[in-house]
Amino acid sequence: MLRRLVRWTAILIVVFVGIVVASVYAISERALNKVYDVKAVAVVIPTAPEDIARGQHIAQAVGSCTMCHGEDVGGRVYADMGALGVIVGSNLTRGKGGVGSKFSDLDWVRAIRHGVRQDGTSLVAMPSEVFTHMSDGDLASVIAFLKSAPPVDRELPPTRFGFAGRALLAAGRLNILVAPKTHHEPNSPYVRPAPSVEYGRYLATISGCHGCHGTGLSGGRVAGPPNLPPASNLTPTGLGTWSQDDFFTALRDGRRPDGKVLDEFMPWKSFAKMTDNEIMAIWMYLKSVPPKPTGNK
Repeated sequence: MLRRLVRWTAILIVVFVGIVVASVYAISERALNKVYDVKAVAVVIPTAPEDIARGQHIAQAVGSCTMCHGEDVGGRVYADMGALGVIVGSNLTRGKGGVGSKFSDLDWVRAIRHGVRQDGTSLVAMPSEVFTHMSDGDLASVIAFLKSAPPVDRELPPTRFGFAGRALLAAGRLNILVAPKTHHEPNSPYVRPAPSVEYGRYLATISGCHGCHGTGLSGGRVAGPPNLPPASNLTPTGLGTWSQDDFFTALRDGRRPDGKVLDEFMPWKSFAKMTDNEIMAIWMYLKSVPPKPTGNK
């Protein structure tokens, strides 16, 4: 009798686990394969060398595109998160394994500004929720740079999710799909590059400062894997006695005033390539925002 009970208990456990696994897989697949009806608006892609150079600068220094896609934008494995899965930055060039030879101009807009693939499914961990605020001119320049990038022959595996990642995705606890987070309003305004609060706000927006440090820049817990360091409070409350020189040192050398090295999750190595005027503009903007306690969004 006891053996029969144990056997049936084991069978029920196996069946239950099988149902859970199948449900997790089905729900996560539905999320991953959902098609988004995006009305992408075309932008005019320039060909002038100065526009391509502008696009390269934004991609490398402001948008940190090369952080995920490699310095040659030929793609790389960006993050191996074990049981959660592996995030891969695609090869963006026209080389073997790249998307450059397959993308139309509108495909580039759809991917960068709206976070969707050619088939309408959502990209993963692509910061389109901040790129959607990029002005049409800057977006067009970035696309011009990517289209002109030298071909790189590099075939990479696709981004994949492990069971833990799928379980979190199915439970709505892994906010890593991009398309649901992009709500683009057409005709993003042009902001004149200058050491100004307005331009600093624009740069902070399209570089993702608000994504990690919160809409009010007060820092705190960062959405993502549990081992991520908390984001610093960038309002006047958190900056405290920081000077302009301290801020330049943080972005250029990755060091705080106390000498502590910034965690590399903060893309200071990309931001180090910003111009003096760009860093000054961001500093002016941060000094202008309302002071807030840390973690107060």
